[in-house]
Amino acid sequence: MDYGKLAAEVIRLVGGKENINDVGHCATRLRFSLKDAGLAKTDELKATDGVIGVVNKGGQYQVIIGNEVNEVYAQVTSQLGVEATPQEPDCDDDAAPEEKKSPVAKVLDVIAGSFFPIIPALVGAGMVKALLSLLTAFQLVDASTETYQIINLIADAAYYFMPVLLAVSSAKKFRVNEYLAATVGCIFVSPSLAALFSAAGEAGSTVHFLGIPVTQATYSNSVVPILLTIWLMSYVEPFFNRIIPKAVRTIFAPMFTLLIVAPIGLIVLGPLGTWLGDLLGAFVTLLNNYASWLVPTLVGAFTPLMVMCGMHYGLIPVGINMLATTGTDIVAGPGMLVSNIAQGGASLAVALRAKKQNIKSLATSCGISAICGITEPAMYGISLRFKRPLIAAMIGGAVGGFFMGIFQVWRFAQVAPSIFALPSYIGPDGLRNMYFAAIGCLISFVISFAVSYVLGVDENK
Repeated sequence: MDYGKLAAEVIRLVGGKENINDVGHCATRLRFSLKDAGLAKTDELKATDGVIGVVNKGGQYQVIIGNEVNEVYAQVTSQLGVEATPQEPDCDDDAAPEEKKSPVAKVLDVIAGSFFPIIPALVGAGMVKALLSLLTAFQLVDASTETYQIINLIADAAYYFMPVLLAVSSAKKFRVNEYLAATVGCIFVSPSLAALFSAAGEAGSTVHFLGIPVTQATYSNSVVPILLTIWLMSYVEPFFNRIIPKAVRTIFAPMFTLLIVAPIGLIVLGPLGTWLGDLLGAFVTLLNNYASWLVPTLVGAFTPLMVMCGMHYGLIPVGINMLATTGTDIVAGPGMLVSNIAQGGASLAVALRAKKQNIKSLATSCGISAICGITEPAMYGISLRFKRPLIAAMIGGAVGGFFMGIFQVWRFAQVAPSIFALPSYIGPDGLRNMYFAAIGCLISFVISFAVSYVLGVDENK
């Protein structure tokens, strides 16, 4: 692909340099802020070789390129004469800040936005945990050695200090001071707090603050308590910034914010968040006990539609919370894994069935990308474009998810759902769980490939 030529064509078709206010990119898209979106020639862009699709929502004009977006973005910024910016973490958040949202949508937006920045840390730690499981399973590292303990420490750190990571990321969503929020997160996982609770437990008493009992709870690995506490901080900090004179604001506003937020977090919001997290885990466990096949089947079938709407970002925190509270995830991981593999199978069938060389090439690239965990190129370039591969992917994902549910296949670490995530399915019983996860992936791939091949593809669309 001639990246320079493609970049020039994209710039021309979005209305030229003079129509571009700003441009950024995420994992698969160029994201333009245009002066007049009406000047963009969307139909011509969609028909341009190298462009998978176009999305115009929420004040952003997004040109979907796929895996080669970094190279195209570099050429775009060079030709525009502007400075390149780092990759944005979210490719599906198409809503503009000024759009009116329902209360539920706002809550999901805050939760999702708080998790986006810390996902690399969780995925990295999850892959280290998966690697450690492999090393232990094949007896390459002994669990009694210091080497094992250090690797295990590296894998557990991001999860243990999750309240601190979430405090920083959620502070950006709630528009409060990140370092003050991080301090609140540190309070929740402070060894001094744990020692205080431990001493009170051994003495058979309860910790009190100003005569008010403080519920004993463990906040390491927790999710909900810190989100609720930073939400409270979003009201407290602005209040003190508003009423305290500017001359002494930097001294007293942080002090009063901590003295109000931290105790309320420990006395009220922390225990409430812990209870809500435990309740969610208990509900999922109950559902799994009576219909273990249901959740993975539904997630496997409808993940492509959820990704298209951005709804899957409401599901990921549920899986992370389950990992934090129970050590396993049966909600997000298994179903999304087989769904991504199914999309890869459906796209590769199109590559084999199609006659036009450009479609063959695109479908091959999209199929490999989906199997590796990036499904946007497959979804926008193949599935939604030709419709039949989408049906095949949903069928393959549903059957693969059903298999995962029937055999109760769980993941034990937060890893992006791709073929490389299989080691994260190694559990206490050894390799059995991973073997079943691999079989589920194979089932979803074969079925989606077969259905997509039989349905064929209308290359004139």
